[in-house]
Amino acid sequence: MVKIAVVPGSFDPITNGHLDIITRGASIFEQVNVVVLNNSSKNPLFSVEERVKLIEDATAHLPNVRVETFSGLLMDYAENVNASAIIRGLRAVSDFEYEMQITSMNRVLNDEIETFFIMTKNQYSFLSSSIVKEVAKYGGYIGELVPPQVEAALKIKYDTN
Repeated sequence: MVKIAVVPGSFDPITNGHLDIITRGASIFEQVNVVVLNNSSKNPLFSVEERVKLIEDATAHLPNVRVETFSGLLMDYAENVNASAIIRGLRAVSDFEYEMQITSMNRVLNDEIETFFIMTKNQYSFLSSSIVKEVAKYGGYIGELVPPQVEAALKIKYDTN
């Protein structure tokens, strides 16, 4: 049986911090499903289809990574694909409290699927999609923060070429 892990998120857009977590997860698990979840409480810059394409391009070098979308509960998705693990990235202590709440709720829904926290590399500890969008919106340099295709897509979205 293939050990499948799920890396969920809104990825609006994917950053090098996300990519670091996905890459490290892909080195541990046989298959990693990156799942773009539709979060009704967020107003995304990129459509789901655009986000999927950006993630597919950024992870093309990782043969055991799949990119999918899902609306609904993460644990329902994980059960549907027979995942044994959820991978969550942590940047700072402030992330832990929120992530612990989510993990605790997920255990109520299905206690057979484990959650693994991977600490981001120090160079990405401050990085978020929101920060990247804010800098990109005003034409700031984001080349070290996102994959090249994301940088190009943000320049188009914000017309900062």
